[in-house]
Amino acid sequence: MKVALTQTPWTGTKSSMLDKHESFAREAAAQGAKVICFQELFYGPYFGIVQDQKYYDYAEAADGPIVQRFAALAKELSMVMILPIYEEAFPGVYYNTAVVVDSDGSVVGKYRKVHIPHLDRFWEKFYFRPGNLGFPVFKTSIGTVGVCICYDRHFPESWRSLGVAGADIVFNPNASKPGLSNRLWEIEQAEGAAANGYFVCVPNRVGIENNEFGDEAVDFYGTSFIADPQGNFVGEKGSSEHEELLIRDIDMDMVRRTRNDWQFFRDRRPDMYGAITQA
Repeated sequence: MKVALTQTPWTGTKSSMLDKHESFAREAAAQGAKVICFQELFYGPYFGIVQDQKYYDYAEAADGPIVQRFAALAKELSMVMILPIYEEAFPGVYYNTAVVVDSDGSVVGKYRKVHIPHLDRFWEKFYFRPGNLGFPVFKTSIGTVGVCICYDRHFPESWRSLGVAGADIVFNPNASKPGLSNRLWEIEQAEGAAANGYFVCVPNRVGIENNEFGDEAVDFYGTSFIADPQGNFVGEKGSSEHEELLIRDIDMDMVRRTRNDWQFFRDRRPDMYGAITQA
């Protein structure tokens, strides 16, 4: 199965970002991709750089015009889509959300980012309420899909929750920049894939959004990738500097083979882990 991931800088307008991502989807479908995942908050800038109420205007309902547009496109292209949006539940209550659309255009569910950072140029608590839907998985035409978003990847509980829920493939859209996360970027998603015997697909923003934030802008490092159920990269990582559409072939039968070889779910001891949730 072919999987597509996208990484792109902020173009400067919402409309051009939407058009760009539609073009990505059409190109991916032409190359045979069955699923595509866009980067975190894909149709806007990464506004967590600053704390400014004007960016609340990027939020819309999870069944709003953007999701409707791409759901129709998913049906046209017979492609599963992971749409990371800024969700408005109602005025004043906003979530960092990924909507999962099946290849028939039906919305099968959504995930709301559980772990919300609040540190220099990641001022996300200004914009997002912590997710309240847990870690659901979604039955789609490509298999059972799970989602976690960016900062969620630092928490092993995120990966395990999706594993025990039955995920075959997990998408982790990101807006990650150089700094403390560099080494973690190389190991966390691969470890999550290996510990749970599923594929992890990781699109990241790329480039400097100084057209929006000037001197406060950060340089998102791209390098989107897919890790297989043994924790290995599938092909090369994406560019660290440039826009890119990554398309990689994955063998979904590898999930069953890996779990039969490594019986982590058989041998885990949830009865011994109570202290984790009580600490």
